Amino acid sequence: MLKLDKVSRGPHLPTLVASSISREIARGRLKPGDQLPTVQALAETFGVSRNVVREAIARLGSEGLVWSQQGRGAFVAEAPKSTVLKIDHATLGQDGDAFRSLFELRGALEVRAASLAADRRTDEDFEAMRRALTTMTASPYGSVAWLEADLDFHRAIAAATRNDYLVQFIGFVAERVRESILAAGDQHPSEDMAQATLSEHGRILAAIEAQDGVEAQWAMQAHLNGAAERVGLPPDETALPARAKATPAPAAGGRR
Repeated sequence: MLKLDKVSRGPHLPTLVASSISREIARGRLKPGDQLPTVQALAETFGVSRNVVREAIARLGSEGLVWSQQGRGAFVAEAPKSTVLKIDHATLGQDGDAFRSLFELRGALEVRAASLAADRRTDEDFEAMRRALTTMTASPYGSVAWLEADLDFHRAIAAATRNDYLVQFIGFVAERVRESILAAGDQHPSEDMAQATLSEHGRILAAIEAQDGVEAQWAMQAHLNGAAERVGLPPDETALPARAKATPAPAAGGRR
């Protein structure tokens, strides 16, 4: 019988949910081939949102512990995968080179994703990005709510690519960056930082709304460079040539 309890509230809810399910697998209460309870049932059991459960299941999938099939649900993997991508945020906090490498990986994924999202996005995709930016604008800079909305913004861009692999990898990497920032707790928020970050997101949103893939790449790289600087890393100035012009940022609450 499964022994799943509500998780303590905190900045790493998907991690806590994933860890709880992982323990049930390790202890044999969830066996290879078993189907996990539905997202709704798990959300009620843990006392979290369905989005948190979906993110936890996606993480377990990236670690080779479960697999999912659309329309059927998630199942415990038959055997551990030999090649599993794992990124420990505690290690990242102690190793500046590892954190820098993670930002480089994020750039390789998200700059291309921004271009694809600009080309393929639907009105619904755009609205998801806009809502996330609106939530960021209304939240204290650097707070859990801000970082969750930031993650939602990048996740919405990934979803707009219509590439399931990009969705999984971008979500995985962005969440690890977010966890490391929360764990470090050494940022010194300021109004200038908040406005710079919102402006960067606004330019990405404007380019995607205009379906300008080239400008979306510029805007995303500029944002990642700014984000790197804000956590004490050198920006990747060689990733793209210098921008020729800036795209006006739309208001976070609506279209331009």
